[in-house]
Amino acid sequence: MHIKNTLLILLLLFSFSTFSQELTCQVQVLAPTLQSNPANQEIVESLEKSVYEFINNTRWTNDVFKQQEQIECNILINIKEKIGSDQFKASIQISSVRPIYNSNYKSRLFNFNDANFSFSFLRNTAIIFTPDRHSSNLADVLAYYAYIILAYDYDSFSLEGGTIYFDQAMQIVTKCQNAPEAGWKPSEGNRNRYWLIQNALQALYKPIRKCYYEYHRNGFDNAYSNREQSLNKLSSSIILLETIHKARPNSFNVQLFFTAKADEIVKIFSPAPSNIRMSLYNKLVVLDPSNISKYNQIKTGNKK
Repeated sequence: MHIKNTLLILLLLFSFSTFSQELTCQVQVLAPTLQSNPANQEIVESLEKSVYEFINNTRWTNDVFKQQEQIECNILINIKEKIGSDQFKASIQISSVRPIYNSNYKSRLFNFNDANFSFSFLRNTAIIFTPDRHSSNLADVLAYYAYIILAYDYDSFSLEGGTIYFDQAMQIVTKCQNAPEAGWKPSEGNRNRYWLIQNALQALYKPIRKCYYEYHRNGFDNAYSNREQSLNKLSSSIILLETIHKARPNSFNVQLFFTAKADEIVKIFSPAPSNIRMSLYNKLVVLDPSNISKYNQIKTGNKK
């Protein structure tokens, strides 16, 4: 009986150690204008701890993740101004990566700097997300980006697999339409939280979701077995974005793709055969003109 109980305890401990939360997130909070005040520094440290615990300890899905399956991401909050005792104006940068099968390489999926981030926070308080109402802009923004990270990750493993998480992000946007804080409304510019998710769920933008899937699952993940076929898949997936570009030139979501991928694309295709390089180069300079200087390395075949 004693042996059976011991085995049961070991089994339970093993189970708990094997399965983890979905996100493993590194969090950093900067406040260069507040450093001179020790009390402010305590608030910054407390905020960093609370954000870390909120993102990493919340169960965001109903799926079971093994530790090696956790999604790696980073959050950088840069506090620009303190207003009153607990009000802050800041920016928040969010990025995530995805492992590539049979390699040690991690491909960046998402990278965005949200400049319109205001919130309230009291030292040593937990961040609480309320799904059905807007009670904390800090919690709502963090939850929104957690679902965005999940959506892009799931889309990269199965075609439109992230829809449920894009829908969750849209629910947050909908409940925040009357929020006093910026970033949630369609009238506040075309590069905010509203348009990121609104575009992602539109039929016009389906090609970009297919691009994420083809690029990672059928392109990168198969690179170890057939490099030339992988290059062709990667190239054809990027060309899928032409449809969106013709309808909405320089659209926010396409720009986000290239923000995450431009450097990677250069590294992959600079050493590729000239016919593959030049075919893709001619497309890239149209799809992403802001990065022409980078793509010139593909044209010349320069690996650096």
